[in-house]
Amino acid sequence: MGDMTNANESNLRLESTLEELPFWQVQIEIDRPGNDLAMLFNQEPLLPGIILNNNQQYAGMVSRRKFFEYMSHPYSLALFSIRPIRILYKFFPLEMLPLSEDMLIVNATQASLERAPEIAYEPILVKTTSGKYKLVDFHELLLAHSQIHVLTLVELQQVEEQSRVAKTGFRDLQQNYMRLVQSEKMAALGQLVAGIAHEINNPINFIGGNIVYAIQYSQNLLNLIRLYQQYYPKPEAEIETAIAQIELDFLTTDLPRLLTSMEVGTERIKQIILSLRNFSRLDEPDKKLVDIHEGIDSTLVILQSRLQNHQIGESINIIKEYGELPQVECYAGLLNQVFMNILANAIDAIQESLVSQHGLLPSRSVSKSWGDAKSDGGFPHDVTGEPVKVISHPSWQKDKAKICIHTELTDEKQVIIRISDNGPGIPESIQKQLFNPFFTTKPVGKGTGLGLSISYQIVVEKHGGQLQCISSVGKGTEFIIKIPLQLNS
Repeated sequence: MGDMTNANESNLRLESTLEELPFWQVQIEIDRPGNDLAMLFNQEPLLPGIILNNNQQYAGMVSRRKFFEYMSHPYSLALFSIRPIRILYKFFPLEMLPLSEDMLIVNATQASLERAPEIAYEPILVKTTSGKYKLVDFHELLLAHSQIHVLTLVELQQVEEQSRVAKTGFRDLQQNYMRLVQSEKMAALGQLVAGIAHEINNPINFIGGNIVYAIQYSQNLLNLIRLYQQYYPKPEAEIETAIAQIELDFLTTDLPRLLTSMEVGTERIKQIILSLRNFSRLDEPDKKLVDIHEGIDSTLVILQSRLQNHQIGESINIIKEYGELPQVECYAGLLNQVFMNILANAIDAIQESLVSQHGLLPSRSVSKSWGDAKSDGGFPHDVTGEPVKVISHPSWQKDKAKICIHTELTDEKQVIIRISDNGPGIPESIQKQLFNPFFTTKPVGKGTGLGLSISYQIVVEKHGGQLQCISSVGKGTEFIIKIPLQLNS
């Protein structure tokens, strides 16, 4: 039998482990009579439990609470007081899983609180690096956790005080970090586009260049066959059999169509690559005159795969209400990133609302899809193989999921881009925080809280414009981007 080992509580740190907590190592052989357990518990009023050994090898653990709870049953004391402990131990329902002594106290507390209700307050079984076992009182663990919590608050207060003293420097650091994240995003997109251009563009050009000759050669061969049919209408029986087997009439009709569809496919791939290049503007890092509508359309091409929800068979309609805009002086790549963030968030909100309405997933808060942007590549097709169509007229379809993009030029030479949706809307309390750095309502791992914050910085600081959000729960959301036609030097 060993005694309780004391630990210096004042030495606890944020990274303290179970090894630093007070522990008990009271052990007894499992063949001893049950009365010995009662004697040990009576000798040590604070003893949380006793480790059971079988020939000096760990066999289990009996807690004080469970022992006296079971021994209080009628006749239990008479039945088990003189019998071996192993007989009594068979009636204990749950086996304790040991924790490693190098586990952080914070993690051990979380693991202990997640235990089954029957053993929620049982002592913590700890296995040492040498293979031995010891017990930590559950209340000692909670006390240590609370002390670490206090230490955490103290450190946070110190950091907050330092941040208050150096507020300007902290804000600059935060903005630099956001710019770094933005640069990394654009650099990653640049690498993606460069890889696509290198790996796909050359073979596509090869196919596109040769498909013209393939169409010409096949047409020449088909014309030759028609001449043979004209001047030799009665071919040999073997030739007639071959004609029937390959269905020559169908082949001569379908082959030109097949080659034409291949030509259309290669042109579509070229358009996709061009849209990616237009979106990223890899070769245009500085401000210059661009077509805003071209940037919006390129962004829509990239996000097109997310407009179709194959799970419920519904899609989001894009309604484009483009006004007459001259070329706008701006940082095209950065502005396209703003379009990406806002459109991706709108798609997330609508898709989540559609899924919830169909009962496929539990309904979540209307604000869950706002606070950061994320996007996937790819281009969707319906059951016929055709791409999902984008509506380019201003007629709204009632009760249909839709995103409207409206552009106009004001008399004050301000370009206004309105991106609105009929999604679930954003609560007023969340609208006040939308553009705050690191604010996100998305689950952990799905949002960084930087998308809209970076968008605000791009529009306001980089272009001298305005970014505003107007939303009503249950009616939808509208983002209004205002930028000058020409940037100030």
